[in-house]
Amino acid sequence: MAKKENVRKRIFDIIQIGNKEDLPSVAFDIGITVMILLNLFATLFSTFEASKPFAGVLNVIDIITVVVFTAEFILRIITADYLYPKRNPVVARILFIFSFYGLIDLLTILPFYLPFIFPAGAVAFRMFRVVRIFRLFKINAQFDAFNVIINVLKEKRNQIFSCITMIIILTIASSLCMYSVEHEAQPDQFANAFSGIWWSVSTLLTVGYGDIYPVTTLGRIMAIIISFLGVGMVAIPTGIISAGFVEQFTKMKTLATSEEKHDVHFVVSDVSLNHPWVGKAVKEITLPPEVMVAVIYRENLMMIPKPNTVIEGNDRLILGSHFYEAEDDEVVFTEILIKSENPWVGKRIRDLDITRRELVVRIRRKGENIIPDGDTVIKSGDYILLISGRKNA
Repeated sequence: MAKKENVRKRIFDIIQIGNKEDLPSVAFDIGITVMILLNLFATLFSTFEASKPFAGVLNVIDIITVVVFTAEFILRIITADYLYPKRNPVVARILFIFSFYGLIDLLTILPFYLPFIFPAGAVAFRMFRVVRIFRLFKINAQFDAFNVIINVLKEKRNQIFSCITMIIILTIASSLCMYSVEHEAQPDQFANAFSGIWWSVSTLLTVGYGDIYPVTTLGRIMAIIISFLGVGMVAIPTGIISAGFVEQFTKMKTLATSEEKHDVHFVVSDVSLNHPWVGKAVKEITLPPEVMVAVIYRENLMMIPKPNTVIEGNDRLILGSHFYEAEDDEVVFTEILIKSENPWVGKRIRDLDITRRELVVRIRRKGENIIPDGDTVIKSGDYILLISGRKNA
């Protein structure tokens, strides 16, 4: 049983994207990327007349790539409990299947199998193969451009929703106004209150097909006004999104240079498999004031954590802290290696000869992290993380 679990864990490590130090994992990532590109090429090339002589080759490529995608999907379902360690295996598998990338994997292989289930009308589902391109974004698990776009849309969603609401209101209003002035002159084009929706949309969004247009003087004046309003309405969400991009890249630049500008101090903390933080989100762990989880190293991949990022066993946390200043005070971190001749060896933390302005917040012992209390005994070889508050001279 243990051997079987080791095999499953090894499979999970290989199919997780981004482990650059693991050759099988890197080979798997490259292989999946090649399969994605081949599948997309076969799907796109098959739409050309020149592809008919190569129909057999394209069909073989399609079958091979779908078999690979199916095998990958099955492996990810089998190892889903490692992806969601706090859930039981059944719930973990369900969560993966209905996750964003789980649905992408499913939609990738679904068009191939639908004709066997529904022989008629399944051609329309082939369009879902295009969503496989989103798997390319998983290769880079760091804070890439795709994540920037998602973050901008999330942060500006209220403003964007307001703009969309205003556009809808203006579209309906302009349609009603145009109907009232153009119905008598063009009863076939503006037959009812909603027949001007197409004209409103094409005008407000500056598409301007010209298949429907006003012929009366009042209608043309209104069309000019509505066209100007349309340009302004489209420019507003564009400006909001552009400002969001500027804010995001400013934050990223500030984060990259914060150590120099804000004198940030960093401490490395290795999380063992039985550490109490395992399975908890970053926002759920208890840290001293002014301390943050700046970076998580997971399987040699650097991750910038979010509040909902779950900490896993064997993670390496980079804890960062600005100097805490209160009048003439400052708080600093110190990591102390306790050697055998150190007088602290064998003493409880409550008995240490440290000032009331110093606090032991973590002990790293033989690769394991211990959250100490007053009765914790110091041993030789311990690495003690000490928070010290001192008066400036």
